[in-house]
Parts: sequence; structure tokens; C-alpha cells
Amino acid sequence: MQLKHTEQIKQTALVTGAASGLGFELALLLAKDGYDLVLVDINIEKLQEVKEEIAALYPSDIQLINKDLSQQNVSEEIFQALEGKSINVLINNAGFGIFGSFNDTDWERDAAMLNLHVLTTTHLTKLILKGMVARGSGKIMNMSSLAAFQPGPLMSLYYASKAYILSFSEAIANELKGTGVTVTVLCPGQTKTCFQEVVSNGTNASENKIKFNIACPTEVAEYGYKAMQKGKVVAIPGTFNKFLSRLPRFVPRRTVTAIIRKIQEKNRGN
Repeated sequence: MQLKHTEQIKQTALVTGAASGLGFELALLLAKDGYDLVLVDINIEKLQEVKEEIAALYPSDIQLINKDLSQQNVSEEIFQALEGKSINVLINNAGFGIFGSFNDTDWERDAAMLNLHVLTTTHLTKLILKGMVARGSGKIMNMSSLAAFQPGPLMSLYYASKAYILSFSEAIANELKGTGVTVTVLCPGQTKTCFQEVVSNGTNASENKIKFNIACPTEVAEYGYKAMQKGKVVAIPGTFNKFLSRLPRFVPRRTVTAIIRKIQEKNRGN
């Protein structure tokens, strides 16, 4: 008599930028739901701390990959480090911002951000997606921002790169209908993470000066995680943020752009 194999195969999730902020919160949610984890970040010390913290709470197998995601061809290196491991959930969370006039910002820093937000996100998605489609299941979350919905003077490349992530994610979500693979793009507004600390602005603006509408990272992660599990395409946490995302439809773009500049000057300037 043939014995039935009843053991459930554990699924694996890959999270970039997992050493802090939303990446860490999302990794916690995945571990809580029984996923094994592949956590990627440039900060190996923080990554080790995260691994120990998660392992103390949940019985997940956790693989760490220490990579600078802003470098070209890093996606291929990450994919090779997986050694054939199937990825059931991919969360492209890593990112950073740059404050300042485009004419004045450092090009190497600009290029690193564009490599991370555009090339790494796109290439890693392409590499992981093929296996998902072949298996007929999988979930992808790409981290965009409320910034994706309008131009952003004094953070022009950040806003533009987040708009790319939004557009790219919506497009492939449509292409993947019927494949068993879903794509969710999370678009949070201001969130209490270390983002402001790494905005390269040459000033002492280490924290947001505008305190209104700053979200809790745990709540944002939970909102995005639930949206991903449901297969929702665009996820914007917060009623006020949803309103702001629609504002450019009703107000001239030139006016919205001028408003965004005033906000940036107030929030991040000296």
C-alpha cells in the first residue's frame, strides 16, 4: 500500500533591505506565517541581529546575503547565492533617498540610487519571476512610495524612480493575470524608519521636521503584507495618503509640483 506524503513543504521568502525598517517588519510577518527567509542587506551586523531576533521568536530557516544592492549586476550574484532555492515570495524593499537640487547632488550617489530602485528591483524580479511562473504560484511586493504619484523637486530622482516602480509593477501585474503569480506595489507616505537619516542632503536634517501624518512601520508593513497576500495591485496605507495620491488628478501638475517643493524645503532643509 502506498503511503501518502503529508508533510507540507515550507515556502521561502526573499526580502531586500531586511536589516531595519519596513524590511525587518515584513520579515517578521513572513516568519510568523511559517516562511523560511532569505534576508539581504548591506549591513551584515544589523542583519545578524535581525536573524537572532527572528530566530528567537519563530522556527524559520534564515539565510543571510550581505550585498550592496546599489551595485550593478548584484541581482545575478544574489540569485546565484540562492543555489537553486525556490522563492515563493519576493519583497523588493531596499531603497534610499537623496535631497537636493539635481544640479548639485553627487552623481555617484544618484547613480547608486537609480541602480537600486530601477535596475536591481527590475532584474531581481525578472530572475525570480521565471521560477514562480513555471510553478504557477508566487507573490511579489515592490516598495514604491506616495512620491510616485507626482514630481518631486529637491528629490527629483527619488520621486521619478518610485514612479518607475509603480508603473512597472502595475504593468507586470496585468501581464501575470491567470499565471498564479501576483504583484503588489506598496506606496506608503512618511513612515517612522531610518529613511530620513540616510537622505544625502549635506545638512543636519536627521529627522522629519513635518511631524503630521507619520505612520508606524509595523502598521504599514501589516497593511502591505495583507494586501500582498490578497493579491491587491496598488496598496496605499492611510486614508489621507489615498487622498494625496489622487490630488494630481484634480489640481494642475504645476501647482502640485510647487506644493511638493515647499513641503521638501520645510521638511528636509536646514
